[in-house]
Amino acid sequence: MDEATVHKITKRVTAPGVWLKAFVPPETLEPWLAPGWHLAGGPGYLMCAPLPLAPARAPGPIPAGYRLKTWTRDGVTRALVRTADGVFAARGQIAVTGHTAVVDQVETDPAHQRRGLGHLVMHGLTAAATEQGATAGVLGATPEGRALYETTGWRVLAPLTSARRGPDPADT
Repeated sequence: MDEATVHKITKRVTAPGVWLKAFVPPETLEPWLAPGWHLAGGPGYLMCAPLPLAPARAPGPIPAGYRLKTWTRDGVTRALVRTADGVFAARGQIAVTGHTAVVDQVETDPAHQRRGLGHLVMHGLTAAATEQGATAGVLGATPEGRALYETTGWRVLAPLTSARRGPDPADT
C-alpha cells in the first residue's frame, strides 16, 4: 500500500469504526491518514510459517491442572484451555482457506502465562490446519505474541499497522 492509496481510502471512508491495516511501520502510515483517522492497536507484525511445523517445536504434555478442548465448526478450528475447575486459561482459532491457514485471537490469561499454554494452543491449531490440507500459515502478531510465535517456528514478513476511523480513544 502506498501513500496515495491510503490517502484516497481514508478520505472517502467517513463512517466511524472502520479499520485499515497496512504493511508499513506506524511512523510511515500516520502521516498518510486523512483527518478523523488515528493509529490504533499498537505495533504489529505479519508473520508466516510453513505447515506442518517441525516436530522439534511440539509442546510437551498438557500441564497438570489444565484441560485442552479443540473443535471445528463452520470451517474454523478453535482451541480452548481451561483449568480443572473450568476457569479460562488460553485460547485461539484458525481457519483454512485453500492451502493457507489464518490464525486469530490467540491469547493466554496473564494468570496462566509462562506454562506452555500458548505453545499448546498453537500446536493444536496448526496440527488441525495441516490435517485440513494447509501448507502455510499467516497471522498478525502483537510484540508479546511475536515472541511466542517465533519460538514455535513463525517468522516476521512485514510490519503490520492498524488505523481506525473515529474519535481517538486517547483523546477521551
